Amino acid sequence: MAKDNFSAQSKDYAAFRPKLQQEVYDFVIKQVSDFNLAWDVGTGNGQTAVELSKVFKQVVATDISENQLAHAVPAPNIIYKKEPAEHSSLEDHSVDLITIAQAIHWFNFDEFYTTVRRVAKPGAVIAAFSYAMFRAEDKKVDDLIQQFYADSFPYWDPERKYIDAHYKTIPFPFKEIAAPVFYISYEWNIEQVIGYMRTWSANQHYRKKFGEDLVSDIFKNELMIVWPSEEKISLRFPVYIRIGRV
Repeated sequence: MAKDNFSAQSKDYAAFRPKLQQEVYDFVIKQVSDFNLAWDVGTGNGQTAVELSKVFKQVVATDISENQLAHAVPAPNIIYKKEPAEHSSLEDHSVDLITIAQAIHWFNFDEFYTTVRRVAKPGAVIAAFSYAMFRAEDKKVDDLIQQFYADSFPYWDPERKYIDAHYKTIPFPFKEIAAPVFYISYEWNIEQVIGYMRTWSANQHYRKKFGEDLVSDIFKNELMIVWPSEEKISLRFPVYIRIGRV
């Protein structure tokens, strides 16, 4: 069963986590032929579910975090359920599209894929999205953040390796569709960068162990020294997709 590393920070997760751009959804939706039912797995605060609700008659969005679901954006054709990815209440062969945004690395792959095969219609599409660590345009800022990220590795879950490998090492036993790399671009100030970094699961593990944030005011002060005089900097998250037909 998937780990729940994000219930305690649902508000920050909704505020600071990057949002997939429309071209990512457009690419996935182009692969789909029927638009009756989509299943968004590990939906978190429902970002992907809301986008799917614009084109599907119904979306079922599931997560193991009750607190995340409490912060999910409602829509008339979205049903939010607290369910593990590996054990869905969906009917057999009922789903046209299955999406997993920044979550599949937490799942038990064998059990989840057994469920996928059960609920998917023949030829249904499954798409797993992952955004890797952002890169900042300003070199001094980027160098400091990348070093801090590397130093934080002892506090990440082992599953982080799948994200750093761009999901290439995740088993994916479906007829794969080639997908380009996308990029989420932002202009962020220092508070937004720190806010995002404090949503890391590594930060939560460090806090539980030591009673304080890994992304501390000490690091923020170090970042302020190299932060350019402009209030915001350009940065971007690379987005990788494993997509295929069931």
